[in-house]
Amino acid sequence: MRPVWSGAISFGLVTIPIKVFPATESHSISFRQIHTSDGGRIRYRKVCELDGEELTQEEIGRGYETATGTLVPVTDADLDAMPLPTAKAIEIVAFVPAESIDPIQIGASYYLAAEGVAAKPYELLRRALKRSAKVAVAKFAWHNRERLGLLRVLDDVIVLAAMLWPDEIRSTGQVPVPEVTVSEEEVDAAVALAQTLTGLDMSEMRDEYRAALEEVIAAKAAGERPAAREPAAPASAEVVDLMAMLEKSVQDAKASRGEPATVHPIPAKKKTRAKKTTAAKIASTAAAKKTAVKKAPAKRKPPRSA
Repeated sequence: MRPVWSGAISFGLVTIPIKVFPATESHSISFRQIHTSDGGRIRYRKVCELDGEELTQEEIGRGYETATGTLVPVTDADLDAMPLPTAKAIEIVAFVPAESIDPIQIGASYYLAAEGVAAKPYELLRRALKRSAKVAVAKFAWHNRERLGLLRVLDDVIVLAAMLWPDEIRSTGQVPVPEVTVSEEEVDAAVALAQTLTGLDMSEMRDEYRAALEEVIAAKAAGERPAAREPAAPASAEVVDLMAMLEKSVQDAKASRGEPATVHPIPAKKKTRAKKTTAAKIASTAAAKKTAVKKAPAKRKPPRSA
């Protein structure tokens, strides 16, 4: 594995030279664009719009387009000359609890390695992070911009995770939130389902879509017709009984794990009598009085005296 960046960790007055290695790799299947009529591959050429010449990568630089459309050339020398302390260093600015970091900010991760005289301060920082149960927030410059980073320990290695700046996170207020009412019984049922589905071995997780796609490609490459699969049932907008669906989900999950059906029982939905409104109460009282008046026996008149 080749390093993608070299620099140093700045930890107070301690400097730790390190090399950065990618911690992840993509297994997604890439496609090429082709001409559908003859299968010819479509390629893109980098052509200068002024003279129409096709350029090599060595002839291409970078420029910033202003609001008026003017292109301002920016060279590597311009970027290297910027007075940034993080130009070649990962500068630790604070140590914080891991739970204080919102996962939405965390991006790609990288392994940091140290050799020779840098091994001891590297191990010192690793053990300090592990014993304090904290993570380090850092700043570093990479790929033509200053970035926010997170240092944490994984096994015996310090991991650098690129992070988004706070102003790069959109507010949740931009997302429409439906106004619905959920009963406590339904919440209890959802919690029971969550308890049933607790426990996961991440090493057993597999990309089933990629496996199916590989089968399709292998079949077509061999001149065979890919096996047809039953289409998934379309999503329905029909109103369903959430309690019944949650209960069935719990039972299905238990059955798949061989658990007895008595684990995490879902409480039965309580039947509540609807309270009468004030107007209904008044109308009911008036009707009762009217009925009582009708049923009351008529008073007899006293006999006339002779």
